Amino acid sequence: MKAAATFLRNLAYGWGWRQAGLVALSGILMALALPPWSLWPLAWVGLVPLWWVVLAVPSAGLAAVYGLLWGLVYYGFSLVWITHLHPLMWMGVPWGSSVAIALSSWLFIVFWGSVCIAAWGGAIAWATHRWPRRRFWLVLAGTALWCALEALRNHSPLDWSPLSLTQSPNNLWILHLSRLSGAGAITAILVATNGLLALAFSPVSKLLGNPPPPSPSPLSLHLPHPPIPSSTRRSLAFTAITLVLLGHTLGAILYARAETVPISQSLTLGLIQGNVPTREKLTPQGVNQALEGYTNGYQSLVAQGVDAVVTPEGALPQLWNPNAPQIAAIIRTVEQAGVPLWLGTFAPVPGEGRSQYTQSLLEIRPDGQTYGRYDKVQLVPLGEYVPFEAVLGRLISRLSPLDSYLVPGASDQRFETSVGQGIVGVCYESAYSRLFRPQVSSGGEFIVTASNNDPYPVWMMRQHHGFDVLRAVESDRWALRVTNTGLSGLVDNHGRTLWLGTPHTYLTHRATLDRRQSLTPYIRWGDWLTPLLLGLTLMLGWRENRR
Repeated sequence: MKAAATFLRNLAYGWGWRQAGLVALSGILMALALPPWSLWPLAWVGLVPLWWVVLAVPSAGLAAVYGLLWGLVYYGFSLVWITHLHPLMWMGVPWGSSVAIALSSWLFIVFWGSVCIAAWGGAIAWATHRWPRRRFWLVLAGTALWCALEALRNHSPLDWSPLSLTQSPNNLWILHLSRLSGAGAITAILVATNGLLALAFSPVSKLLGNPPPPSPSPLSLHLPHPPIPSSTRRSLAFTAITLVLLGHTLGAILYARAETVPISQSLTLGLIQGNVPTREKLTPQGVNQALEGYTNGYQSLVAQGVDAVVTPEGALPQLWNPNAPQIAAIIRTVEQAGVPLWLGTFAPVPGEGRSQYTQSLLEIRPDGQTYGRYDKVQLVPLGEYVPFEAVLGRLISRLSPLDSYLVPGASDQRFETSVGQGIVGVCYESAYSRLFRPQVSSGGEFIVTASNNDPYPVWMMRQHHGFDVLRAVESDRWALRVTNTGLSGLVDNHGRTLWLGTPHTYLTHRATLDRRQSLTPYIRWGDWLTPLLLGLTLMLGWRENRR
């Protein structure tokens, strides 16, 4: 208790509204670099104010609080679309509970991301005061730690808005760095550039403002900040500019590389954007509307000469049973037309009877049987499963109209279809590159992402599209994006958006894409850059510490 009281007293003494304003400004600038605003140049300077404050504050604890503030602004601003989860009254949830659920869901994911930035801020402030003159090493350490925290968060059930998304879908040259080591390579160059610029133009003496806290604390760091010589500032600025130019030059070279694909390696897929809101398609009238819309769309696309037709996540909101009237009608339509249909539905887990189901994309072939199958791996917390169900299950009900229990699919799936092996992502799996990489390395030739995106607004859809562009570039694969309410689209292997549908509209589209077999360095070796940066940080830090 005494230590906590001391920390709070030091925090109150060291807090500065000027510093807080700079941190908030930094979070806003970085959020504006994300879709839908996509002011991507801001990301190359937007972190500078955060670096300034973290390098200047007198304690690691205070730096962690500023890092938390940055996260609350950045993630809070970029993820506010989560609140569109309200209203839930159509599920029988009272209005007040609906508002509480939407707000708590938003705050939870925002806080999770913010805690990571708080850890980054505290660690860098501690390192700054421990080794104040090792400026290039501090930038290396800050870059390595940020990349490591993003990689850690990408292995959690909740991840969105990584720094790499600020460059998608518009800065295609930099996006091509992801082919080398995944999206972490983009994060690394952004954090490093901002860190170098922050030190090169550092107003630390003006930012310090307040004297050190009066009480000793384990988190108080009272070492003075040595002035940065002009020659060092010039070197830091030169290094930052060089890094930006080299990054864009290397990305431009990768972007310019074009390999001709034979016509035999192309395929034509049709997509149906059903535009049936979730609250409607789960009613008998909505089921009939979905059945009619997808049947008519399928027949129209078959007449246009496609190799297969793709529907969104949960297109047919029923538990898969070939003998059910609606499903049997779809199977008969496929048998008559002779073109495979990839249907988003809820399929029983093989060998588990009818007790457990997966959110699946099934290929129905003209013989009426299902062959290719992909089961969603990254389930939505609360919507598709209850985290720590043994503890929370009695307190929280799943925000899903399904009575059955959804389970995640295996991480080593292969979506084998009649037109080649696909790479599939369902819903927000587009944010998880670790789910796409094994599918590519095992022979996947093209990407299909199937999403619902209802009830979220268009600016969330644009962020989702930005993730699909990232996945297409890093894997060197064409990507077809199929959604219920939008934005459906087609992206080539260089990240160029060749077609983007109108949101909140029923539509069909015929898309031709290439099947590719190339393996980028990232697909072969994964995110090798983050452990390399961490290793260099530890090695150089240990060597300098021995001097």
